[in-house]
Amino acid sequence: MKEMAAWIAVGALALVVYSYAIYPLVLAVWAAWRQLGRDLAYLRNKADRRQCTPATWPPVAVVIAAYNEEQHIAARVANLLAQDYPADKLHIYVGSDGSRDRTAEILRGITDPRLHAHIVDHNRGKAAMLNDLRERVQESIVVFSDANTYFDSQALKQLVRWFEDPAVGGVSGELRLLDSAGHNQDSLYWRIEQALKFFEGRIGGLLGANGAIYAIRRSLWPALRPDTIVDDFCIGMAVPVAGRKLVYDPSAWAQEDTPDDLQEEYHRRLRIGVGNFQALFRHPEYLTRTSWATRFAYLSHKVIRWITPHLALLALLLSLGLALSTQAPAWALFTALQFVAYGLTGLLYWHSTRGGHVPGVMRLPAFFFALNWAFLKSSWRYARGGHKGSWRRTAR
Repeated sequence: MKEMAAWIAVGALALVVYSYAIYPLVLAVWAAWRQLGRDLAYLRNKADRRQCTPATWPPVAVVIAAYNEEQHIAARVANLLAQDYPADKLHIYVGSDGSRDRTAEILRGITDPRLHAHIVDHNRGKAAMLNDLRERVQESIVVFSDANTYFDSQALKQLVRWFEDPAVGGVSGELRLLDSAGHNQDSLYWRIEQALKFFEGRIGGLLGANGAIYAIRRSLWPALRPDTIVDDFCIGMAVPVAGRKLVYDPSAWAQEDTPDDLQEEYHRRLRIGVGNFQALFRHPEYLTRTSWATRFAYLSHKVIRWITPHLALLALLLSLGLALSTQAPAWALFTALQFVAYGLTGLLYWHSTRGGHVPGVMRLPAFFFALNWAFLKSSWRYARGGHKGSWRRTAR
């Protein structure tokens, strides 16, 4: 029994180390191997590898579900209307889901015929609004975004050009985060996530999409259950489930303000965490009906990370039990190191939530603690039930 407990304790932490440290290396090697294969095929066949520009740009629908966005909505619509895309092919669908501020009034005041405003008086949640818009959109290519996001002027063309390939079912762009002064605020964690998306795209295992900027074929857009929380992940994952390619293109970029406050980020992650567990248990097809590359990335990048706090807690409890029962110095040291690591990262996070300054290099362990504390609490909230797909306002 003690031997089994020892294997489980070490194995649980090994899974965490694998997901955060080893998986990125394995992924990079796999992606490099795939790229080498493509390069050799190019040298052999001399085929043009450049992404083609469509001779005729197809009609595109940009879809935004909004709630209490009076601060952003006028500028957001103006940003989309200014896109370098044929005006007669661009249609913008904005839904105001029972907004209590001036969002609906502002939308009604915009007279450009390319804007199609859908305004409802009562708040039901983002997924319900997206389902409403799904019934209204007829264009073959649908681009999803948020009300507080701003597209580069070429973003639509960069996304849409990929659909010249009939095998492509969806494209995810890149989100760039800015601080309140307009300076780049991409954290080390965010840059690592972007790199993982890039390499996952290369092996054909891209997971979901970035809700701020992504596109899919209208025929692949699934109806959502009204309480769905991570709508962008679920809509994006419908693409590999259907056997189509989901592409990552960092040249299609958008930008968005992000707060420096870790507490604000924690609350955002808490809500997303509930949605992650919701998707995990509702959609087994992400593991049963997708490619091996997608399954590999999903387990390594998503599932193990979602259960990282549970694995860490399991390892800690088993280590403590073994240290007390065996009196072995090795287990005592192993347990002590875990307590120290979790205690220090928790202290950094607690300090940041009290307005204390956390140096840049120390923000990563503080963010790691906040992320996993949110996952732990969100799993408990999901298990209790009662979660809804209603809106929650955050600074991002």
